[in-house]
Amino acid sequence: MSVFGMIRDAVLGATGSVQAQVAAGQGGPAPAMPQVGGGQPAAAAGQAVDVEQVLTQRAQQKGNPNLNWRSSIVDLMKLLDLDASLDNRKALATELGYTGAKDGSAEMNIWLHRKVMEELERSGGTVPASMKD
Repeated sequence: MSVFGMIRDAVLGATGSVQAQVAAGQGGPAPAMPQVGGGQPAAAAGQAVDVEQVLTQRAQQKGNPNLNWRSSIVDLMKLLDLDASLDNRKALATELGYTGAKDGSAEMNIWLHRKVMEELERSGGTVPASMKD
């Protein structure tokens, strides 16, 4: 599975996958109440998933770790229990079309966070403007 696919599934659950398939013309019936991340039911098919709410709940379940997931791709990946290593972020950058140096720079990491939020929106999530800047 792709790195973004793991992020999408951790945040949007099956809803994101089904909506992405429908958008790509692959169809398939949507599950009645898919599960998101830590087992919370996602919005019914056709309803957008509140990305910030899902991530906030995830942080609360983990005891509110000191992670800046609202603006840091590394912290977002840690919150989702994903490998945030440079190699994994390089793979994510390649997957999402980053054309700059894949050296783990602040520029690359900021771009990755922004792009992940854009892609989560395309996959059926709602992302507040503050998390897209």
